[in-house]
Parts: sequence; structure tokens; C-alpha cells
Amino acid sequence: MIRVDNLSVTYPNGPRALAPTTIGFAAGAFTVLLGASGAGKSTLLRALNGLVRVSAGRVVSSLLGDLSRSQHMREHRRRTGMIFQQHHLIGRATVLKNVLTGRLGFHSGLRTLLPLARKEKVLALEAIERVGLVEHALRRADELSGGQQQRVGIARALVQNPTLMLADEPVASLDPATADHVLALLHGICKTDGITAVVSLHQLDFARRYADRVIGLARGEVVFDGPPTRLGEADIARIYGRPQIAEYGREEEIHLKTGTYA
Repeated sequence: MIRVDNLSVTYPNGPRALAPTTIGFAAGAFTVLLGASGAGKSTLLRALNGLVRVSAGRVVSSLLGDLSRSQHMREHRRRTGMIFQQHHLIGRATVLKNVLTGRLGFHSGLRTLLPLARKEKVLALEAIERVGLVEHALRRADELSGGQQQRVGIARALVQNPTLMLADEPVASLDPATADHVLALLHGICKTDGITAVVSLHQLDFARRYADRVIGLARGEVVFDGPPTRLGEADIARIYGRPQIAEYGREEEIHLKTGTYA
């Protein structure tokens, strides 16, 4: 389990991104963070891995304790997979080499200058096979489709043998059918391996389909926390804001009711 205790984030010369928040994430649960752009989803998610500097509060792991200590955070990051919206792959490198970058955190800086051992390559190939791309292992990453590239990102995270998986808008740039396929793959892997997952999304229908728990954020505050079956229209209005309905009219109402808000 991992939790944040009274954690808040204010960016330099900017508005408060996250109000003081205390919330825990249960082991093995698939949690979806919902909210409009700027609601605080990415800030909360990235704080769990020390990718943003917190203004107050702390992140606590049940295994390592207070993660504000640098040695604890380094160990935490080794066992935390991170999946990004824009993939963050090395385009000219092969799928195999991209996935192997997930193992670099387990070696010293000097050791990473040398080819990784055969056992590391076996781990990478196993991860690539799990995302259905083993036949593309030696292709350049920039030759793949967007959905395939995101599956490479999942394999790169998976090769760390993570206990925690963080995914920041992992399907925002994909068409609906591909997005559903990628999310189903990620959800299935996390459930099979007992990995705790925290995933930020815009799409309500995906949240309802895959989440064990939904945390809705608006203006840096948690405004909903519960199972997707409890997520009603009033909750959606609090998450996305009633002024949006008035400003954008009927089209926005359709997005809210159908779950296609982007």
C-alpha cells in the first residue's frame, strides 16, 4: 500500500496544483483518477513517484516508510513502473532496447554503459511477449503504430517487476478502439500480477469499465472517492464543473452523459 499524508503541491509562480490531500491506495487495486485538464490528476500521480516536488506533506510506502528520504525514493522508483501519454520511447532504438531501459535503475551508472546480461534480455523479451509484440522485438520503435508504442511502454514498465504501476493519461492520444485494447491489456496484467495501479484518465466509460475505485479531482481537490457504480451525474458535474455545461452547451452535456469527455 502507498498513501499521501496531507500532501500539497504549489508550483513556483503558479497556482496551487493540489490542495492538502490524505488518501491511500490499497495493494492490488486498479484506481482511476478522473478530472478535467488542470484538476490535479497528473500532479497527484507524479507525486507518488517523486516526479514533482511537494510543498507540504509526505508520501509513505508500507514497505519503505517515508519516501522523502532519497535512498527510500530510489528503491521505490526501481519497483514503480511509469507509463506516459507520449510514450517517451527512443524512436531509432529497437523495441528490445527500449524495454531494456526499464532495467537501468537496477545497475550502477558505470554498468549501464556496458551491454546488459543475457538474463536481462530474457526478462525484456518475456515482457514484450506479454504485450503481444515479440515479433516486433527487433524493429525500431518509431516504425510502430501509436497503440503498439504504448504497449512497448507497458513492457518497459513491466520489466521492472513493479509493485506499483503509474499511468499518466496512457490512452489520450489513441483512437477509442485502440485505447480500449491498451487499457484492457494494462488492467489484465496488473490484476494477474497483483500490481497496484493508479491511472489518470479523461474517459468516463473507461473508468466505469476498468476501475475498482474512482478518485475525482477538481481544482486540486478530491471531490469524489468511491467505486464507479456510485459515480452519478451530480458527481460528474462536480468533477468537471457545471460552468462547462453552460459554456459549451449541448455538446458538453452529451460528453458528460456518454463518457466521452476528452
